[in-house]
Amino acid sequence: MSREPNVIYVGRKPPMNYVLGIITSFSRANAKEVTLKARGQAITTAVDAVEITRHRFIKDLSIGKITIGTEEMPPREGESRAMNVSTIEITLTKAENPPSESNTGSSSS
Repeated sequence: MSREPNVIYVGRKPPMNYVLGIITSFSRANAKEVTLKARGQAITTAVDAVEITRHRFIKDLSIGKITIGTEEMPPREGESRAMNVSTIEITLTKAENPPSESNTGSSSS
């Protein structure tokens, strides 16, 4: 877990590790949204984790915002120029439970 609340940094672990992190973040303190951040080759893992969570575990989860960008990495030892690395931030939001028909007071008859 990161220092920022409800932010998960995706790296080299398998997608199911991040799925567990997403589920844990939503159940802790009834969070309304969780953000996954990834860069480079970890972007595919982040997308996989989001899709697994949405389709298998939390059905009322929706994608609130996706932000893509590029970071310039300083040159490594022995290299002469900086490298550009792609980044992504995926914000997931959990839908509020809609009021049931019995609580609205209207009848269909």
